[in-house]
Amino acid sequence: MMSDRLSDAWYDLNFSLIFAGYHLGWSYRSDGFRNVPKRGPLLIVANHQSFLDPLLVGLAVRLRLTYLARKTLFKNPIFGGFLRSVRCIPVDQEGVAKDGLIAVLEALKRGDPVLIFPEGERTPNGRMQPLRPGVHLLIKRGHCPVLPVGIAGGFDSWPRSAKLPFLSPLCLPATKGTVAAVVGEPIPPERFEKLSRQAVLDLLFNEIETLQNRAEKLRRKP
Repeated sequence: MMSDRLSDAWYDLNFSLIFAGYHLGWSYRSDGFRNVPKRGPLLIVANHQSFLDPLLVGLAVRLRLTYLARKTLFKNPIFGGFLRSVRCIPVDQEGVAKDGLIAVLEALKRGDPVLIFPEGERTPNGRMQPLRPGVHLLIKRGHCPVLPVGIAGGFDSWPRSAKLPFLSPLCLPATKGTVAAVVGEPIPPERFEKLSRQAVLDLLFNEIETLQNRAEKLRRKP
């Protein structure tokens, strides 16, 4: 029991540090927190623009999330230990590949909120890519609410072609590096029951894209 409390306290400490860092370093803004269910399993789906995204979503929903991370990130025992301590699960590939599907379903069975990026990888051009069909399987087998989140600014602040992110400090005039996230309303699992796989993918794509556009308007502008 004490171990769980220490784990939660460690997660919350990291959350506070990241909260301050994202606000000060990237002029972070968010909206929609009141839409987040406070308990029970939850599948969180978001567009994927940069390496900043997992923490952007974590800050927006304010839950102790379970994340997926590439196994290669765990090669360093110190950094790998840190990732595990903040609830990252090592998988062969981020997104909705086979081992990721298994890990997500196991976490949902435990009643945890889990974040996935159904595009499967970071956008190469700033626009949303088609969603991979694995998310449909997660929705079908997980049978829990789905929470869409839209991210904006991640591609501008840290595109795939850049080794390091572009900052936009809160205390200085805004640059292209500002970021924002908007949380939508949870979608009950019953809404997906009679839909085809493609209809589910289209529904999620449209929900996330709408929230991404809202997040774009929310960003601090130069």
